[in-house]
Amino acid sequence: MNTVSVKTVKFGGSSLASAEQFKKVRDIIVADSNRRYVIPSAPGKRFADDTKVTDLFYTCYDHASRGEDIKEIFGEIRARYDSIIAGLGLSLSLEEEYAAIESALIHRIGRDYAASRGEYLNGKILAHYLGFDFIDASDVIFFREDGVFDSEKTNEVLSAVLKRHEYAVIPGFYGSMPNDTIKTFSRGGSDITGSIVARASSSVIYENWTDVSGFLMADPRIISNPKPIETITYRELRELSYMGATVLHEDAIFPVRIAGIPINIRNTNQPDAAGTMIVSHCPPDGKRIITGIAGKKGFSVITIEKDMMNQETGFGRRVLQVIENSGICFEHLPSGIDTMSVVVNTADLAPFRTMVINNICTAVDPDSITVEDNLALIAVVGRNMVKAKGTAAKVITAVAKADVNLRMIDQGSDEINIVLGVAADDFEKAIRAIYSEFDR
Repeated sequence: MNTVSVKTVKFGGSSLASAEQFKKVRDIIVADSNRRYVIPSAPGKRFADDTKVTDLFYTCYDHASRGEDIKEIFGEIRARYDSIIAGLGLSLSLEEEYAAIESALIHRIGRDYAASRGEYLNGKILAHYLGFDFIDASDVIFFREDGVFDSEKTNEVLSAVLKRHEYAVIPGFYGSMPNDTIKTFSRGGSDITGSIVARASSSVIYENWTDVSGFLMADPRIISNPKPIETITYRELRELSYMGATVLHEDAIFPVRIAGIPINIRNTNQPDAAGTMIVSHCPPDGKRIITGIAGKKGFSVITIEKDMMNQETGFGRRVLQVIENSGICFEHLPSGIDTMSVVVNTADLAPFRTMVINNICTAVDPDSITVEDNLALIAVVGRNMVKAKGTAAKVITAVAKADVNLRMIDQGSDEINIVLGVAADDFEKAIRAIYSEFDR
């Protein structure tokens, strides 16, 4: 097999929600014989009020864990898959799989197992439909005892297995623990599986097919018809994904980044659209100053004031030690000579709020300490910003003209992003102002 030409393709839940969508997926795959390894998600929504199959499995498991009958809800799951099989005209029976899964759910084999069966069953159908081999992800994707993905063991085993299969379907979202129980990635984890397979197969490209034609410069729910992003670097994508751009799971970047494999975000419903190319390196081209804007609400800022703190050795370390001991990750650290601010996720802080304040007081004896909620963070990201003078000034001016009070500004030393803090009520207004400033 000539691995130089191999392509790994992943299809999201909306791309495999029905028999009609399966047909589109097959057309895409057979159009290019180099599309050899296929990673399916579980069936997504067929229409707005529909339920994703993964959510049906979660509900089913919750019923079983309470000792409730699951026949009705499991019947819904069976009906979804049977309708796909019938719509494709396949002579395929999943009765044995249904019986095994239903029994496992009744015996409460595990929530991760339940969640993974959506991808497993879709993988079985897709492999049969395409005439491809089926490789169970639990046999080739591994987690360590602590639940952390074991990338090197997985890459070694999966690489060897793929060499024995010219064309194969590998279900997304899950792998196995050392005790052979099923372990899932976080929601959207099929993106990660696709990236893992692309690395193990030395693919020339990882195509991620979804229901949008690539990344947009901003959230279309906030900005009307935002411009598409043709090319974006892994670093830019990481910044935007972390701050709320949800086309691709943020952790899906790492396996292909190691191998230098580009990702192409494509639209199953518009297969001729070029989509967005995600690459390891792309020099500043001067076309656009910024690549994209993204943000999230739900942050709190802990502000500590103390005269001469800058001369107190270890002050910042002791504050962050308190945050760490509470199991909280911090987002940003905007600080001054006599002030230190720590931005954290409000939901993470909530259970430990009083304890954190008390422990900081004990650790550094501040003159004052306050916690302000309802903060939103906005990331303005772009590899071209390093070459453009006055970018930060333009951002600040745009926000000020929109009558938005800027609560925080933080720019990394690599100048690839500028992070702003604004009141949650001003979030959308600030994004519109920034986008308008640079959309010229």
